[in-house]
Amino acid sequence: MKNILPVLLLLCSLFPARAAEVVTPAQRLAALGLTLPAAAPVIANYVPAVRSGHLVFLAGQVARGSDDRILTGKVGRDLTEAQAAEAARTCALQLLAVLQTEVGDLAKVKRIVRVGGFVNCTDDFTAQPKVVNGASDLLVAVLGDAGRHARAAVGVNSLPAGAPVEIELIAEMAD
Repeated sequence: MKNILPVLLLLCSLFPARAAEVVTPAQRLAALGLTLPAAAPVIANYVPAVRSGHLVFLAGQVARGSDDRILTGKVGRDLTEAQAAEAARTCALQLLAVLQTEVGDLAKVKRIVRVGGFVNCTDDFTAQPKVVNGASDLLVAVLGDAGRHARAAVGVNSLPAGAPVEIELIAEMAD
């Protein structure tokens, strides 16, 4: 037993333990080649975020293009499922921008609790969950396990400004 301590010390010096590499949401965004857009101005009588205890409720976001115009179209007629999923991904990126503005740092997010996804679609379109996956996948990619959430994906006949998708979320903040 007495001889094992020097061997352990030698092994520890040869193979130093690596500190766990911290991967922050900001680092994940950069690795994905993404930057958060400026938070879009509200378009009616509401606020973009409301805190209640450790929860932050974010108002729904519709996707805006690089020219800041709201994307439009009905899924199943004007947009494909893939195009709508990309719009949902854009909505999630915009939501993260609002959340960061509200809390200061996305590393403070303990978890995304719930996502609500609304898809402006034709009556026969039934792939709303696949469209809203665009948002869900981005949240997990940026926040890791903290981005996993409960969710609703609902088809509707119209959204504000003719948008194809609107996404809202509730986030829990760490103490």
